[in-house]
Amino acid sequence: MNQEKIDRINELARKSKNEGLTDAEKEEQKLLRDEYRMSVTGNLAAQLRNTYIMTPDGKKRKLGKNG
Repeated sequence: MNQEKIDRINELARKSKNEGLTDAEKEEQKLLRDEYRMSVTGNLAAQLRNTYIMTPDGKKRKLGKNG
């Protein structure tokens, strides 16, 4: 997600607090928030796929669903 979209999310949040949003803006806000949420969870999943745990005996073990 690019900075322009994040700025738009923040702009809509401020407008929502101050004066309210139109139905079209509410829908745009929902779509942008969903896209942001998917981006964050995707990035976290990718980071976790590349994470290793060092066991007490010094071996590296890949962090994964099956341990």
